[in-house]
Amino acid sequence: MAVVTPRVFVSHLAGIAVFDPNGDQVGRLRDLVALLRVGDRPPRVLGVVVEVISRRRIFVPMTRVTGVESGQIIITGVVNMRRFEQRASETLVLGELLDRRVRLVETDEEVAVLDIGLTQLPARRDWEIDKVFVRKGKGGALRRKGETLTVEWSAVTGFSLEEHGQGAASLLATFEQLRPADLAGVLHHLSAKRRAEVAAALDDDRLADVLEELPEDDQVEIIGKLKDERAADVLEAMDPDDAADLLSELPEEEKERLLALMRPEEAADVRRLMSYEERTAGGLMTTEPIVLRPDATVADALARVRDPDLSPALAAQIYVCRPPDETPTGKYLGLVHFQRLLRDPPFTLVSSIADTDLPALPPDTPLPEVTSYLAAYNMVAAPVVDESGALLGAVTVDDVLDHLLPDDWREDGLHGPATAGLNGDRPLGESAHGR
Repeated sequence: MAVVTPRVFVSHLAGIAVFDPNGDQVGRLRDLVALLRVGDRPPRVLGVVVEVISRRRIFVPMTRVTGVESGQIIITGVVNMRRFEQRASETLVLGELLDRRVRLVETDEEVAVLDIGLTQLPARRDWEIDKVFVRKGKGGALRRKGETLTVEWSAVTGFSLEEHGQGAASLLATFEQLRPADLAGVLHHLSAKRRAEVAAALDDDRLADVLEELPEDDQVEIIGKLKDERAADVLEAMDPDDAADLLSELPEEEKERLLALMRPEEAADVRRLMSYEERTAGGLMTTEPIVLRPDATVADALARVRDPDLSPALAAQIYVCRPPDETPTGKYLGLVHFQRLLRDPPFTLVSSIADTDLPALPPDTPLPEVTSYLAAYNMVAAPVVDESGALLGAVTVDDVLDHLLPDDWREDGLHGPATAGLNGDRPLGESAHGR
């Protein structure tokens, strides 16, 4: 009787949970590491890249993988928590093989790689790539047409060649449900080439959300590879404070060129934020809080709070001001927390329930005082008001945390006991894959 070996396609593995034998979640799978071999020999799968709770990425050899089933991966043994670093001889299956343009050996026809099939070798824990799911026809933004077929690895050629202009549609499809912070983690660990290709494939709003979660070096690299007009569109889609932070990292000439391409009202907000010292209330604030006039009702406020594009911190409270409604506003009168909005009838005027006793922050308030303010009053955001009493913006707790954490926190995550103790560290002398 023929032996049936298990097979799985990598698109089904992206982002699935990884568990230890006790049923405790170790993290989520972000990629697989393969070794391409000479000739038409199927590549050997060396292991998986797992993102643990601190967003650190570690390597787990395939010999430690005991099960790939029911949307989960089971691993065994002691896990080395050392950070994964890709070697020159290694290939990331999701990050580098999907969306490649390769050729069918039999017809020399160019095809696009949509998925990769893995199989476990009989009576062993070793895995190798044996199938390639491809689509015939030219690539493009609407690459939906064309015959699809699954072929043996040996039936295609071209994986070992460097490809310029490689698309990213299939890679993005495997991660389309990721939060911006998690997709940012995917981008950060790709090569500079693939990072630029994925950024080019994202729409402006999605790319803006992801840029806000990336380290500054990655932000500068990506924005620098976009055409100026698109870079300006992406900056407009970012929160003004994040756009200001990014622009401040660019050379003066490039910064002014991009500001000139932005809509005047968007550029004005960004320029105003850049005029303040970085670690002050003015430098930290966003210029787009929820502002309502005194005659607005609770119903009006709740309608604004429901905006799905607002962050939880910005949606937590509304600011009552006299016209104009855009920052800098007319005189700032007070704020209303959304919990108060839930307790009062819809027809209640927001001016009648506004907290007028809570002090506002001047724009030159240093970061330690902003932090103390939020802690003292149990707030998730604080109003920033100028000398004339006009509301300039609001400082949210997430922006404060960005500046309190180490500069490299987005890259390294937290380095505390919760990470180091997860399944323990493999002895440094154990050199499985040399990690």
